[in-house]
Amino acid sequence: MARSPVSAHRHCAVSSLLRTPRLLAVAQRWNPANSHGAMQSARRWYIDEGVYGVRAKKAHAFGDFTEQEVENRLKHANLVRLTNEYKREGYRMAQLDPLGLAEHHSKATDAVPELVPERFGIDPQGKKGKRLYNLTGIVTMPQEPNPESVPVEAVLAHLQDAYCGKIAFEFMHLPDAGERRWWAENVERMAGQKSQDGGLGWISDARRRRLWQVLTKSEVFDHFMAKRFPNVKRYGLEGAESMMLTLDTLFEEMANSSVATTIIGMPHRGRLNLLTGLLKVPPRLLFHKVRGNAEFPEDGSVASHIIGDVISHLATSVELEYGKGTVRASLLHNPSHLEAVNPVAMGKARSKQLDLSKTSSNPCYLGDMVSSIIIHGDSAFAGQGIVMESLGLSALPHFTSGGSVHVIVNNQIGYTTEAENARSTVHASDVAKGVLAPIVHVNGDSPEDVVRATKLVWMYRDTFRKDAILDLITYRRWGHNEMDEPSFTQPLMYNKIRSRPSVAALYESHLTASHPDIVPAGASSALREEYTAFLDSEDKESSSFVPAADHLEGKWAGIVSASKWETNVDTSFPLESLKAIGIGSVAVPSDFQVHSRLTKFHVEPRLKKLNDGTGLDWATAEALAWGSLLAEGFDVRISGQDVGRGTFSHRHVMFVDQQTEAIHVPLDAFFASAAGEPHLNVSRTPSAGRLEIANSNLSELAVLGFEYGMSIDNPNRLCIWEAQFGDFFNAAQEIIDTFIVSGEVKWLRQSSLVMQLPSGWEGAGPEHTSGRMERFLQLCDDRFNVLDESGEPSIPSFSVAFPTTPAQMFHLLRRQMHFSYRKPLIVFTPKSYLKHPSVVSRLDEMGPGTSWQPIVADPLLTQSPQTVDRVVFCTGKLYFELAAKRKELGLDSQVALVRLEELCPFPSFQLLDQVVKPLQGTSRSVTWVWAQEEPQNQGAWTFVEPRLSKVIGDKILFSGRTTSAVPGTGVSKWHKREQEMVVGQPFLYK
Repeated sequence: MARSPVSAHRHCAVSSLLRTPRLLAVAQRWNPANSHGAMQSARRWYIDEGVYGVRAKKAHAFGDFTEQEVENRLKHANLVRLTNEYKREGYRMAQLDPLGLAEHHSKATDAVPELVPERFGIDPQGKKGKRLYNLTGIVTMPQEPNPESVPVEAVLAHLQDAYCGKIAFEFMHLPDAGERRWWAENVERMAGQKSQDGGLGWISDARRRRLWQVLTKSEVFDHFMAKRFPNVKRYGLEGAESMMLTLDTLFEEMANSSVATTIIGMPHRGRLNLLTGLLKVPPRLLFHKVRGNAEFPEDGSVASHIIGDVISHLATSVELEYGKGTVRASLLHNPSHLEAVNPVAMGKARSKQLDLSKTSSNPCYLGDMVSSIIIHGDSAFAGQGIVMESLGLSALPHFTSGGSVHVIVNNQIGYTTEAENARSTVHASDVAKGVLAPIVHVNGDSPEDVVRATKLVWMYRDTFRKDAILDLITYRRWGHNEMDEPSFTQPLMYNKIRSRPSVAALYESHLTASHPDIVPAGASSALREEYTAFLDSEDKESSSFVPAADHLEGKWAGIVSASKWETNVDTSFPLESLKAIGIGSVAVPSDFQVHSRLTKFHVEPRLKKLNDGTGLDWATAEALAWGSLLAEGFDVRISGQDVGRGTFSHRHVMFVDQQTEAIHVPLDAFFASAAGEPHLNVSRTPSAGRLEIANSNLSELAVLGFEYGMSIDNPNRLCIWEAQFGDFFNAAQEIIDTFIVSGEVKWLRQSSLVMQLPSGWEGAGPEHTSGRMERFLQLCDDRFNVLDESGEPSIPSFSVAFPTTPAQMFHLLRRQMHFSYRKPLIVFTPKSYLKHPSVVSRLDEMGPGTSWQPIVADPLLTQSPQTVDRVVFCTGKLYFELAAKRKELGLDSQVALVRLEELCPFPSFQLLDQVVKPLQGTSRSVTWVWAQEEPQNQGAWTFVEPRLSKVIGDKILFSGRTTSAVPGTGVSKWHKREQEMVVGQPFLYK
């Protein structure tokens, strides 16, 4: 099978990097101490204590109070205490609700006793004489010409304006005193500079005109959709149009900073407004889709198995210009599962940043060039567990992308659920305090304050490279969708909403009254008529509109859409190079102290087996697969719980120094050193890839979503997620269903993500036994009647495999990068058999002339087919137990054992050629059996039974456990009895 252009290019590069005996000598003499902790600027190798992916944080120095400031604070301690209470409790007095429904919104200071000045011995009325305060080190008031002598009334008014207006802040929970001071100074400066040209809180007339235009166009769009498509669920933005101002401000701030790309994850609400407005998607595409057409070409250029998605899941990527700056904004596809896109956006942002970091000529930090914006609903932010899981990733070294801006479009209701039933906290944003994120609340009906609040949030993220939350408090003018009746359940709220002018109308009235030059007479109607006419013309053009397929551009230009499943992919690698990689995979600096048991039982045995060329175990084959891909220029990343060591203590791809706890990843450091060897001529070839070992937190849902996000960004990075036990994948079922197995058929987005699920019946009980193969096989869109059709293998959306040998695992992983297309892979892996002496491979099984085999047929079928009277099909580690039992029963010449290494796509043609045809010339009657460890209602049985029956043209018998609600028993003697039956029954069952 011909390689993809990308694969071919990478493969050729190996000739000067690894396909040479010289590298073996490099591996043998290399002293990693020479490069430990080094950075080579040509490749931007960051080896932070031996770990790629851990990048230094941007340093910030915010000085403590000076001696003079401390002295003044002591002198005015009562004002210090009151000021701190404003910082801590001021948000409780802020005017945040556009509808005025919240009871705590009151300007009376007795609504928040902590803010009563008299509690601190401060007389706000001046009854005891006018008091002047020196504000040095206490309050920032840039509008005061003499801050060392400010009347108490002015100080209190300033604190009210800064902390209790239509913007409110929560930052006193931050543990870093420098960050708290940064917030206080900027919040207070912003309040004092609203009328100062160029000041932090200043809004120019040009900006006001822009706000008016954005709000008006958003409203016109919703009105147009309501009139033209009254029966379409568009999930409009009416009531929350200020979300557009937030995003417009963020885009502009990014365009005028170092950020080149922003990744956006958002739900359905307001998505169409954003797409056709700020993100410049031609409305004709939307109207084309709304009228029942596909969002991709229907001329046959897109594979027939693509099914598309609904309008509220559309996506785009566009270059935006703001003044002299630009930023590429990429809105990701989203499923209907709220918040599921969050970790996907974070993963894609990190992938882009890592790629840019490797090629940038200037020192850079995570977040310098890429940022993510994640938009939430209020009920979903407080209610969906994936929110907290994703926030939990935000500061982890292998998952941070330099901080995300979170925008909660808070319409104060979730479908029909009010706040008191939607969360256990005052604000929807309160859960973010758990990860020490600052929170800014803002009244969505105050457009200029929305801009100010957004700028502060971005300033914090850009300064500290941490997550920040903007709680944009708005309302929803209609029901959950436009055909819903919200007053069934919220009559009082919707009485207020129906009588309330829109934010666009309110702001227009404000400008007309206070800034008539911005919106002169007739300008409003002219803008509305002009934009309505534009939308109308776009709708007329939609009837002849032909969408373009843009999914294989940029990094993906060398990848193709699969027209057929590639079965002869060359995944071999030169033996001498493999040997060099294997040696490098356990090499450490001379002063690095590896655990003595690892030296004895891991390092030394690997070196001996590599030298002998035999007995290679699972971990060695895995290291050789990764290393050979690195040599070809592919990046490799594995994440999950305990992946560096391996749940079953088999992998040890990273070592921990027993004296210092420094971490060293030999395989990655080996290629860093090899790239620096001048005699290898690497400068004339593509550089080696990087290996990232990302031990994750105890999350499946968010981490798997994060890895999917990384995988869809770059086709030349192999992303692997390994479950601690295969059983635990179901905590991430939402990501599997809505992204991994369906992303291509819905959105044309390919992924090479690998899910490794340790699976096998070993008496560990119901939740440490099964990767639940049946659930993945049920999702497979593998054609059942493939033999009756074109004679070509099916082209499923993903593959499912259960390799039984280390060499097969080697080829399977390499195949992921050498397909001309990209498909996710679900691979079930062994547990105790990872180090079993019978589960080993020879080095030459990975060398030239070898490749992945979808089935492993019994040699008996070709050597002595006339003696075979029973064929037992199986998959996974059960084969080794069956082989031992067959030998014990003396049935080696009568029973053929056939391993299905790959179940999806189902290997119909290989089974026909290698199993059925050899037996057709014999006169013996053959009994066909499917054997599995799983209960009959689980495992592969219901998937393979109709397919195997079709291939063999006969009935196939089932052998395995009886039906059960759980995979395995927790009673050891019952397990032993069941397993004896599972292993023995296939040879006796008739």
